[in-house]
Amino acid sequence: MTLTELQYIVALAQERHFGRAAERSFVTQPALSLAIKKLEEELGVAIFERRKHQAVLTPLGEQIVHQAQLVLEEVDRIKLLAAQGKNQLVGALRLGAIATVGPYLLPDLVPLLHKRAPEMPLEIEENLTVNLTAMLKSGKLDVIMIALPFEEPGILVQALYDEPFKAVVPSDHRLAKKGTIDPSAMMGERVLLPHAGHCFRHQVLEACPELSRSDSEGLQGNSLETIRQMVASGLGITVMPSSAVTSRHLNKRLTVLDFTKPVPERRIALAWRKGFARPAVISVIQEAVKMLKIAGLEPISATA
Repeated sequence: MTLTELQYIVALAQERHFGRAAERSFVTQPALSLAIKKLEEELGVAIFERRKHQAVLTPLGEQIVHQAQLVLEEVDRIKLLAAQGKNQLVGALRLGAIATVGPYLLPDLVPLLHKRAPEMPLEIEENLTVNLTAMLKSGKLDVIMIALPFEEPGILVQALYDEPFKAVVPSDHRLAKKGTIDPSAMMGERVLLPHAGHCFRHQVLEACPELSRSDSEGLQGNSLETIRQMVASGLGITVMPSSAVTSRHLNKRLTVLDFTKPVPERRIALAWRKGFARPAVISVIQEAVKMLKIAGLEPISATA
């Protein structure tokens, strides 16, 4: 058993296709296939089930690949320990973010991160929480930004900031003249929210249970930007995180309203694998978040 063979089975488990796994591993497909077959023969078990157009992990194979991932991460840690003085902020960082965070936080966060870690370019993935979680656990991503609560075996979590919600209504809507509103004032209105795959929908309905009835018509959007335009057209009203309604998102056809206390909000956090070999990255992201000047965001100290 070699580290190269372990790298091959991890690559195949992630790609589920011998050709793509070989290309990713910079070897020929026959060489990768032969190495994996050799490992299976050595172990005396089938790691993959070969199908016509894909390779699927067997139940035992899933456990073996998971352990292989842990071994490879420990190897990375050994390399870091061996290279005394090596800067953990050098090299690309694979960062994932949910869709209701990425477009609104990263334009301000990326310049701050670049200033603190100029040799750490970001490979950014924007996706749903469930997909980001799978990519993190499989090693395709290093760190993800998600909303709490979030609990996964083998994953560490650190809260980053709290963010209040805002109501967004058409400028000619009856609610637009109010300075602040209670969530109950939105009952009976046509409330537009992201579809069920988005955690933000769940966060809003959990924080504002009064909206559950108004949400029953099922009017949904694939993104906050789509919903923003539907509200501007007069189709209904919505709730957005404060980072999505800053000055750069001003629209004369829309009015943004504060909620009365207690203000509904969400908590955003970082998540990373326990075996992640670059803990300094977590600290530098936390420091950069504290420097953000986005109205409404309340950074959380590392001990919170």
